[in-house]
Amino acid sequence: MLRYTLMRFGIFVGCLLVVWGLVYSGLAPRGLGDSNGLWIILLALVFSAPISFVVLRKQRDVASENIVRRVDRAKANLEANRSQEDDAADDVRGTQAQGQEQAKAS
Repeated sequence: MLRYTLMRFGIFVGCLLVVWGLVYSGLAPRGLGDSNGLWIILLALVFSAPISFVVLRKQRDVASENIVRRVDRAKANLEANRSQEDDAADDVRGTQAQGQEQAKAS
Protein backbone atom coordinates (compact mmCIF):
# COMPACT_ATOMS: atom_id res chain seq x y z
CA MET A 1 0.00 0.00 0.00
CA LEU A 2 2.91 2.32 0.75
CA ARG A 3 4.32 1.71 -2.73
CA TYR A 4 0.96 2.58 -4.34
CA THR A 5 0.68 5.74 -2.26
CA LEU A 6 4.21 6.85 -3.13
CA MET A 7 3.61 6.18 -6.82
CA ARG A 8 0.38 8.18 -6.72
CA PHE A 9 2.14 11.02 -4.92
CA GLY A 10 4.86 10.94 -7.59
CA ILE A 11 2.28 11.26 -10.35
CA PHE A 12 0.72 14.21 -8.50
CA VAL A 13 4.10 15.95 -8.13
CA GLY A 14 4.81 15.39 -11.83
CA CYS A 15 1.44 16.88 -12.76
CA LEU A 16 2.04 19.75 -10.35
CA LEU A 17 5.32 20.61 -12.08
CA VAL A 18 3.75 20.37 -15.54
CA VAL A 19 0.76 22.53 -14.56
CA TRP A 20 3.03 25.04 -12.85
CA GLY A 21 5.09 25.30 -16.04
CA LEU A 22 1.98 25.69 -18.19
CA VAL A 23 0.49 28.40 -15.95
CA TYR A 24 3.66 30.44 -15.71
CA SER A 25 4.36 30.13 -19.45
CA GLY A 26 0.86 31.45 -20.16
CA LEU A 27 -0.45 28.30 -21.86
CA ALA A 28 -2.91 27.64 -19.01
CA PRO A 29 -5.02 30.32 -17.29
CA ARG A 30 -3.84 31.90 -14.03
CA GLY A 31 -5.91 31.92 -10.86
CA LEU A 32 -7.76 35.04 -9.79
CA GLY A 33 -5.90 37.37 -7.43
CA ASP A 34 -3.83 35.51 -4.83
CA SER A 35 -5.39 32.13 -5.62
CA ASN A 36 -2.82 31.14 -8.24
CA GLY A 37 -1.10 28.55 -5.98
CA LEU A 38 -4.42 26.95 -5.08
CA TRP A 39 -5.41 26.98 -8.75
CA ILE A 40 -2.22 25.14 -9.72
CA ILE A 41 -2.76 22.51 -7.01
CA LEU A 42 -6.39 22.03 -8.05
CA LEU A 43 -5.45 21.60 -11.71
CA ALA A 44 -2.71 19.13 -10.75
CA LEU A 45 -5.23 17.09 -8.73
CA VAL A 46 -7.70 17.09 -11.62
CA PHE A 47 -5.05 15.86 -14.06
CA SER A 48 -3.33 13.37 -11.74
CA ALA A 49 -6.50 11.53 -10.66
CA PRO A 50 -7.39 9.96 -14.02
CA ILE A 51 -3.72 9.34 -14.83
CA SER A 52 -3.30 7.49 -11.52
CA PHE A 53 -6.50 5.55 -12.13
CA VAL A 54 -5.24 4.22 -15.45
CA VAL A 55 -1.49 3.90 -14.84
CA LEU A 56 -1.65 2.41 -11.34
CA ARG A 57 -4.41 -0.14 -11.98
CA LYS A 58 -2.12 -3.16 -11.42
CA GLN A 59 -0.62 -1.68 -8.26
CA ARG A 60 -4.10 -0.90 -6.91
CA ASP A 61 -5.22 -4.48 -7.58
CA VAL A 62 -2.14 -5.91 -5.82
CA ALA A 63 -2.68 -3.61 -2.84
CA SER A 64 -6.35 -4.59 -2.73
CA GLU A 65 -5.49 -8.31 -2.74
CA ASN A 66 -3.02 -7.78 0.11
CA ILE A 67 -5.64 -5.95 2.16
CA VAL A 68 -8.24 -8.67 1.52
CA ARG A 69 -5.72 -11.35 2.56
CA ARG A 70 -4.93 -9.49 5.80
CA VAL A 71 -8.60 -9.00 6.63
CA ASP A 72 -9.34 -12.69 5.97
CA ARG A 73 -6.39 -13.71 8.15
CA ALA A 74 -7.57 -11.40 10.95
CA LYS A 75 -11.11 -12.84 10.71
CA ALA A 76 -9.75 -16.39 10.88
CA ASN A 77 -7.62 -15.54 13.92
CA LEU A 78 -10.60 -13.89 15.61
CA GLU A 79 -12.78 -16.91 14.92
CA ALA A 80 -10.08 -19.25 16.25
CA ASN A 81 -9.84 -17.18 19.43
CA ARG A 82 -13.62 -17.23 19.84
CA SER A 83 -13.76 -21.00 19.46
CA GLN A 84 -10.96 -21.41 22.02
CA GLU A 85 -12.88 -19.20 24.45
CA ASP A 86 -16.07 -21.18 23.82
CA ASP A 87 -14.24 -24.47 24.40
CA ALA A 88 -12.76 -23.14 27.64
CA ALA A 89 -16.17 -21.90 28.79
CA ASP A 90 -17.74 -25.27 27.95
CA ASP A 91 -15.01 -27.04 29.95
CA VAL A 92 -15.69 -24.80 32.96
CA ARG A 93 -19.45 -25.38 32.72
CA GLY A 94 -18.90 -29.13 32.40
CA THR A 95 -16.64 -29.17 35.45
CA GLN A 96 -19.17 -27.16 37.45
CA ALA A 97 -22.01 -29.46 36.39
CA GLN A 98 -20.01 -32.54 37.43
CA GLY A 99 -19.25 -30.95 40.78
CA GLN A 100 -22.93 -30.19 41.36
CA GLU A 101 -23.93 -33.75 40.41
CA GLN A 102 -21.34 -35.20 42.78
CA ALA A 103 -22.55 -32.89 45.56
CA LYS A 104 -26.15 -34.04 45.02
CA ALA A 105 -25.08 -37.68 44.99
CA SER A 106 -23.26 -37.33 48.31
